[in-house]
Amino acid sequence: MTTLTLIGKPDCHLCDVASDVIDAVVAELPDAAAEQIEIVEASIQDDPALYELWWEKIPVVLIDGELHAHWRVAPDRLRDALEDSLRADALTGTKESL
Repeated sequence: MTTLTLIGKPDCHLCDVASDVIDAVVAELPDAAAEQIEIVEASIQDDPALYELWWEKIPVVLIDGELHAHWRVAPDRLRDALEDSLRADALTGTKESL
């Protein structure tokens, strides 16, 4: 499972754009791949630690806890990163099941 986290806040235009890009990219993936992606949204208004880390960079996109992008999300780059993460998950899952 790949976890994509979008960190933003309400009434943030760039956050809305990032969410739309994420939705479009995931929708374009094959169903089996899309089902392996968990999308989590977090608000800097609800979490002081997130606010401290990211307030000046929202929206922030993390993939499996690692920074992928902030401010602007490029669809092609996001698609590539998600596909890489899914491939890595598949390899790890194969090794763990042996």
